[in-house]
Amino acid sequence: DKNTADIKQLQEDLPQEKADNQDAPEEKKAALITIIADYNTQFGSNYNINEFDLYYQDVQQRIKDHKYSNQDYPHKNKIDIVIVVDMLLTGFDSKYLNTLYVDKNLKYHGLIQAFSRTNRVLNDTKPWGNILDFRGQEDAVDEAIKLFSGNDQARAKEIWLVDPAPVVIDKLEAAVAQLNTFMQSQGLACVPEQVANLKGDTARAEFIEHFKEVQRLKTQLDQYTDLSAEDGQSIEQLLPENTLRAFKGMYLETAQRLKLKQDKDGELDEKIQQLDFEFVLFASAVIDYDYIMGLIAKSTQASSKQKMTRAQLIDLISSSANLMDEREDIIAYINSLKAGESLSVPEIHAGYQAFKAAKAARELSQMAKTHGLSSDALQAFVDGILYRMIFDGEQLTDLLAPLGLNWKTRRLKELALMEDLVPLLNKLAQGRDISGLAAYE
Repeated sequence: DKNTADIKQLQEDLPQEKADNQDAPEEKKAALITIIADYNTQFGSNYNINEFDLYYQDVQQRIKDHKYSNQDYPHKNKIDIVIVVDMLLTGFDSKYLNTLYVDKNLKYHGLIQAFSRTNRVLNDTKPWGNILDFRGQEDAVDEAIKLFSGNDQARAKEIWLVDPAPVVIDKLEAAVAQLNTFMQSQGLACVPEQVANLKGDTARAEFIEHFKEVQRLKTQLDQYTDLSAEDGQSIEQLLPENTLRAFKGMYLETAQRLKLKQDKDGELDEKIQQLDFEFVLFASAVIDYDYIMGLIAKSTQASSKQKMTRAQLIDLISSSANLMDEREDIIAYINSLKAGESLSVPEIHAGYQAFKAAKAARELSQMAKTHGLSSDALQAFVDGILYRMIFDGEQLTDLLAPLGLNWKTRRLKELALMEDLVPLLNKLAQGRDISGLAAYE
């Protein structure tokens, strides 16, 4: 009975913890005071031992603050590594925790709880966590896994632990073969550029399912730290990196197309409607906005030894789910750069923002022309929405007033305009919610 085992462990641990606290308590108190003082110096805080709970909460928050980019919240304010004895091993939850280094004997629920601190999915750089055990606790791990596997103890390790790399490589080989068989069944070669020639949403949905499995297994293999050179060659032969990246780009393009239909068309085939695109498998903690801006800047430097070509940059951007909403704009901006012109990272940042602003202005101008509105009036209307992050229906009525339409015609005009304007507003809002806009979505 696992409850009995838990109680037994607590009973065994309690005397040890009491003994630990009785051993040189003043020295330990002095050490903790020094630790908190160092923490205050490092982070500009003002905690003391009498406010330990506040200090403890702040430590947790600085670990979780990795959810913010270093551009939005400087890295110096975050915590990358923390040494713990008992705290944070149970209950604490942050998907940015990647690796647990264990130099303490653990058992039963304590072992499972501690190991589980790292198991939150983040993206393709962390679909699960890593455990480095310096105490050789394999028997304790097996016992805990068996205890918490309920009635399915025969499959305990299969449920809790990942397969060895050679097993996963065999699964990847099978998944690639199934993808190849599917493409051939559609009369197409199994190459990325042929994905665009799939006919019908049912075929596109099948491609999504097949390649998603390939990516899931490749993501799993990327986590292994003990792959042999032979293993690496086998993986590369199955799916060369450039081919994989191109397939990922086609997957994201196809998934976006089907996702848009899911959101708008309530009468889709049930199989397509139930598709889960699992974009988390195609996201990366590395390939973010700042990283791409840096790569673009480096690509313009004549003396840069490791610069990427424009084509390589575009393939990289196309293969990551992080930048799906800005992918087209970034690619268009890269293609607009003058050959041979060297630019710094700040210049790339400023240039891209100016490029987006000019593009949005052109789109608004064309939209105004399409709907018979003044370009300046429509631009002012949009600027007002983005400034307040509030959509005001009365201002929409005022915008259309110069057209002199009756109530019914004006309502149809509003709906037609908003059908074109909502996607642009959401794009310009960059992930922020515009209050009141949902009525037109």
